[in-house]
Formats: sequence, structure tokens, C-alpha cells
Amino acid sequence: MLRIVAAAVASLVWVFALAQAPALPKNPVTLNVVDVAGNLALTQEAMENYRAKHPNLVSRITFTKAPAPELPGKLKAQQAAKRVDIDLVLTGTDALAAGIEQGLWTPILPTYAAKFPNLLQNYQEPAAKMQELAQNHGLVVTFMPAGPLLEFNPDKVKQPPSTPQELLTWCKANPNRFIYARPANSGPGRTFIMGLPYILGDKNPKDPVNGWEKTWAYLKELNSCIEYYPTGTGAVMKEIGEGSRDMTVTMTGWDLNPRILGIVPKNYRVAPFKGMTWVNDAHYMVVPKGIPQEKLAVVLDLMAWLLTPQSQALTYDKGYFYPGPAVKNVTLSMAPKESQDAIREYGRPEYDHWLKQFPHTQSLEAKAQVEAFRIWDQQVGAQKTK
Repeated sequence: MLRIVAAAVASLVWVFALAQAPALPKNPVTLNVVDVAGNLALTQEAMENYRAKHPNLVSRITFTKAPAPELPGKLKAQQAAKRVDIDLVLTGTDALAAGIEQGLWTPILPTYAAKFPNLLQNYQEPAAKMQELAQNHGLVVTFMPAGPLLEFNPDKVKQPPSTPQELLTWCKANPNRFIYARPANSGPGRTFIMGLPYILGDKNPKDPVNGWEKTWAYLKELNSCIEYYPTGTGAVMKEIGEGSRDMTVTMTGWDLNPRILGIVPKNYRVAPFKGMTWVNDAHYMVVPKGIPQEKLAVVLDLMAWLLTPQSQALTYDKGYFYPGPAVKNVTLSMAPKESQDAIREYGRPEYDHWLKQFPHTQSLEAKAQVEAFRIWDQQVGAQKTK
């Protein structure tokens, strides 16, 4: 009897937890959104639309951009002082992982699951897989098959490398002409190092500490012909576009967007590695612990808004996180005409073939990702990151 009562109480507690989203405020609040992934290019318009539609809930939204590695320390200090002034963070797997590791994020599921009905069923299947990496501490908002791919100037690279060994040979023959950014703050950088174990045949691609012997040896050797590692991908694309470098690693979105914006010449090309595995990528919405309940209520409502088809259609943008939508059945025809025109002009038909040809996997889980970045920082990029 006692067991039955205990089980009933436990299930009631769980149901209550599901329903316990805080009440929406009587007066509008100001929300502070920090982007450490470049995600505002995909979601800012939808957030502005939310503010315009709900002036009774939101008076103003401030948007700030910051480097991913700097955010956890800043948030930890705010939380220790009980003065959190960041209400929503848009992040890649980098700061997501660091924040989970340090206990910075408010658990969203299952506590607030009622706010997001049929969440996993509404995601595209690979986006639902990426949701697992959030460990219930955030929600996928945008999705990209990612990479790793090589991007190159066809006037300088007549025969692109198709294997890591060929890339190393090319790099040594053309010192300082290949570049990639610090993985802890670069989608293409981390996709490259996470994709190498599959291509090189390491014993455990999901264990950077004990299973990446070939990858770490390779990256250290590749280091010999790389001048320096920028702290972000934007700087890499600027150097590629200006012609001071001839080749880099990239992902679908970082291939399209800089060419659409004119940062990288339109005729630059991409190539896959033979036998590669796509390391999928996503951006997440996470909520710092310690924000007031009335703000949390609005943030949860905003997060649900960003997962609606009309908001998701805006994430096609100008190819920055191509394709962009994490939710099923959001087609390019639903996107603004400007997005449709840009992607049709600058997109690559070969992507459809490559996406079917090669297998897919998810980014490393939080703890492993933090370890991979630590090892890279200490053993590969220590003297050359700037």
C-alpha cells in the first residue's frame, strides 16, 4: 500500500512539474539576449516579430554578441553575485557544453515540456538527435548538416586534397596558405577536429582523451605549416576572401553565407573528404539560472515562438546555417524571397548528393567536447592562437 501511495505521489509531482511554467507578467519586461554562435542572423527578425506582436509582454529586447569561450566565466560571476542580467543565450555546442559542465543553465525539460508539445516529433530527425546533446538544458533552434569540408580558391588550388594526408602534403608544400580557427570558438574548426577521427580510423571517435591517437598526431603535424589560428571563423573567411590564404575547412553554411555577402568570391569551391562522416551541428536556446520568474515566463514563450514554422522559415536567411530550420516541413518556398533568391543563386547542387552519400553523426557530448577543446588548446594551438 505504501508503495502504491509513493508511486502515486511521485507521478503527481512529475505532472505538477510539467505544468509549472511561471505565470506571464502583468507588465512588459526587457529581455537581454546574448548570441555566442552568430545565431541572431537567423532568429533576430523572428524575435522582433514576437516583441511587435506581444507589447504587453516585452517592451524591449537587447541583443549582444560575445565570444563563446568568454561567456561561461561571465555568467558564473553574475550567478555568484546573484545579479544575472542575461535572459537568453543563443549558442553552438561549445558554450552549451561548457555551461552544462559548470551547471549554468536552467533545465527546460521535463519541467516546462507543456510549453513545447510534441517537441521531438516536430524536429527533423537529425535535429532531434542533436537535441540529445542538450541533456534537457536547452532546445535546438536551428540545424545544419555541417561538415567537415574543404573550401579553396580554384585559381590557386587546381587539385583539391581528398584525404587528410593529401591536405598535409599540400599544406607542407604551401606553408601558411592553409588556415582554420580555434575549435572552441569556431563551428568549422570544431567540425574539422570532430570529423577527423572518422576519416583517419581512430579507435573511438567519441572519446577525444583515449580514442583520438591518430587525430592528435595528425593535427600536431599539420600545425607545422599553419601560421596561426584566428579566434573565430569570421577572421578566417576575411583572409580567404582577401587572398592571403588559399584553403580552409568549412561547413555548408560557412560556405554559402560569406559568398552571398561578398566576403569570399562566388567562384570559390568546396570538396568533401573521401569516406567522410558528416558531423552535424545545431544552435541552441539556453536560459541562465537565476533570472526572475516573470522573465523566465516570457523567455519560454519566446522560445516556443521561435520553433513555429513561420519563425523557422526565416532561418534560411542568406545561407549562414544552411539550411537552417530544425523543425520538419519548413521548405525554402516558405522563406522570404530574398533568402530564396540568394540560396538558389549561391547554393551547390552537389550538397544533395554528398548529404546522401556519406553517413551522419552528432557532435561530441558536452564533457567530451570540453576535453577536446582543452587538448587542442594545450597541445596544438597553444603558441599560435590569436
